[in-house]
Amino acid sequence: MLAVIGGTGIYSIDGLIVIEEHDIETPYGKPSAAIVSGEYYGKKILFLPRHGNNHSLLPSEVNYRANIWALKKLGVKQIIGLSAVGSLQQEIKPGDLAIADQYFDFVKLPREKTFFGQGVVAHVSTAEPTCSALADAISVAAKACNIDIHRNKTYACVDGPRLGTKAESLFLKNAANCDLVGMTNVPEVFLAREAQICYCTIGIATDYDCWHDDPSLHVTVEQVISRYGNSLVKAKTVLAAYIEGAEAQCSSGCNHALSSAVLTPTEAMNDQQKSLFNILSL
Repeated sequence: MLAVIGGTGIYSIDGLIVIEEHDIETPYGKPSAAIVSGEYYGKKILFLPRHGNNHSLLPSEVNYRANIWALKKLGVKQIIGLSAVGSLQQEIKPGDLAIADQYFDFVKLPREKTFFGQGVVAHVSTAEPTCSALADAISVAAKACNIDIHRNKTYACVDGPRLGTKAESLFLKNAANCDLVGMTNVPEVFLAREAQICYCTIGIATDYDCWHDDPSLHVTVEQVISRYGNSLVKAKTVLAAYIEGAEAQCSSGCNHALSSAVLTPTEAMNDQQKSLFNILSL
């Protein structure tokens, strides 16, 4: 089953026929909002607004573990995120769509980034943190809609909520060789891998962050909102085309990420630990 996590400005999906709302309590607390189960282009999907129904959660306040856990509990095998991003490269213009396949974790404030610990040890490989088959299928859907989408990009995740400094923007662009910058995909992408869920984000470029010499090109909230609408239509068109088509068949091993990652024997786990682990390993 596919779940869509909506970022800034995406608090529902037009055309989704709502069947049920799941108000779930997880071992990590409540998700950002009730998870909507519905029918979209003849297929059942789930939808969750990352920042809550009224955009009431800062990036650092999102309960990422609860979000991913709840989706896993509901049977999700694939997640497509929709996220506003800043562009760190000239060729990714405001309004363009881009798919990140690599992540640079520049988050410095505390965020819960793993399901493991407290007696259960695992080291999940994130050398290739996203699902290449899912990214390929999204690209095919975009091409069918005559919509260009940048591929093989690196997303730098920062704390927020403030917008970055020019020095930080130049560091991420030049020293870290990143292409996109945002505030939310870490730890979301890594938790999805720990939960053995295929994950991919469609980034919607809204600005050039603040690395340009021309200050009129530096990101502002006004720029983000004013440029977002038309680009969001493109992203939703690609999403619909993907859902209408055949579901991507994972060849990246996302659904078996825990097979050799867990070091703690199951017989050494208590009942609560086994229960948590059993959900993740489904």
